[in-house]
Amino acid sequence: MPQILRIGPYSIYFWSNEGDPLEPIHVHVSEGRASATATKIWITSTGKTILSNNNSKIPEKILKRLMRMIEANSSDIIDEWLNHFEEIRYFC
Repeated sequence: MPQILRIGPYSIYFWSNEGDPLEPIHVHVSEGRASATATKIWITSTGKTILSNNNSKIPEKILKRLMRMIEANSSDIIDEWLNHFEEIRYFC
């Protein structure tokens, strides 16, 4: 489970196994350690973010800030995804 970013108490990461076939590029966000109930955020081909779910119940104001930080780092996240999974698909 590669951690991509740490923003305050929040970890932003991929699961090592993202399905077969591989799911479109996304990150999971949770406070502290990785969790099965993490929030899931898609990254689009333009580097924008789309909330898939907020299972970890991150407050809306904080979630919006986290999504902006993910967008600001989207090119690095995409590179990390490609290095880890060796292929990429986009949700949109």
